[in-house]
Amino acid sequence: MKSKFKIGIDYGGTKIEGILLDHDGKQLERKRYSYERNYLSGIETVKKLVDEFDKISEEVCSVGIGIPGFSSRQTGIITNANSLWLNDKPFKKDLELALNREVRLMNDANCFTLSEAVDGAGKDYKSIFGIIIGTGFGGGLSYDKSIIEGSNQIAGDWGHQPLPYPTKDEQEIKISCPSNNCGRPLCAEQFMSGIGFKDRFNEKYDTNFTSEEIAKLDLENDQRANLELGLYEDRMARLMAVMIGIFDPDAIILGGGMSNIDRFYKNIPSLIPKYTFSNKVETKVLKNLHGDSSGVRGAAWLWNNE
Repeated sequence: MKSKFKIGIDYGGTKIEGILLDHDGKQLERKRYSYERNYLSGIETVKKLVDEFDKISEEVCSVGIGIPGFSSRQTGIITNANSLWLNDKPFKKDLELALNREVRLMNDANCFTLSEAVDGAGKDYKSIFGIIIGTGFGGGLSYDKSIIEGSNQIAGDWGHQPLPYPTKDEQEIKISCPSNNCGRPLCAEQFMSGIGFKDRFNEKYDTNFTSEEIAKLDLENDQRANLELGLYEDRMARLMAVMIGIFDPDAIILGGGMSNIDRFYKNIPSLIPKYTFSNKVETKVLKNLHGDSSGVRGAAWLWNNE
């Protein structure tokens, strides 16, 4: 599809957001709508956004959509979606019928990574590993401003891999990932996601803080928060060292709520060499540029080469 304008859609669990970009990536319009948590309402809300953006641009725009799951290249069926009503549905096919055009779908972590690779914090680098640290713990790989999905479409999706080089204390923490598709002990998401981090903290200290409150406590020189964030940084360095050993990216870019903790960008890079089988580590650890807009912008950039 040849179009001067690109529409990106971020399909969330309670809200669906859309953005209209021109060919150079300038935002022309951005809207967000709540919808009923069911399959048909989601399709109708996407169509409403696309129709409004088509009208603004006065043309039939390209449409890319980021989803909290995966759309099989072979069958078009959605799997592993947090928005459960998407699972086992031919979402791409049904959207294309509703919108009367080709649609590109990709996992939301990949959309974040693509956004930051094209014109975000990673725009000056060739190989990017993007990480979303929020409710979950996802990742994606980009090379030369294109997403690497892999043969199973899960390249870079490291959230449910085991925490490497576990300490004795970590091995003794009796938790298993509650995901129906995981259930493994030492699952990285249970330590590294915002929810996992605050749960481990609250279990240890018998408190009831959010991850944001723990980060604030650290700024107030709370020794517990300082200790636990230090442990978190060491765990992240271990995980990043494994990815560097496999993909060796130019830059690793953090997104999601936990990415707003400024100390990470000083402390984690200094810890990575401890776990990396190399005499040097030049990989940059960077904060995202586009913030909450990154996912929806990345969805629009699924048509980057058109």
